Amino acid sequence: MTATLDLMKYVARIVEVPDHGIKLEPVDGTTVPDRPTEVNLLGMAIALALGAAGYRHHAEQRDPELQTLDALLVGDAVMPWKPGTGGFLVCELNDGRPTCEVRPEAE
Repeated sequence: MTATLDLMKYVARIVEVPDHGIKLEPVDGTTVPDRPTEVNLLGMAIALALGAAGYRHHAEQRDPELQTLDALLVGDAVMPWKPGTGGFLVCELNDGRPTCEVRPEAE
């Protein structure tokens, strides 16, 4: 990653996978962090945003070998969250302190 984080965003469509949870589909041009600390911080910010938007943990347990934060961010993993409001997850990657929110589909 050569650009500064304060100029980047992570944006993904939230897709419901019935009986399993949700999957994130990053939009074209979105920034997916690759350093472990940045991935972990973004993962925490995403969890907080999903919780604030009414998402709850699904009864299905997470498989830690397949359902990693890296796989979630690139759209390869379904995570055990019950759907909330739907739409898009928009994260500002603010100099290593990401902030995220769930926005309606219409935006």
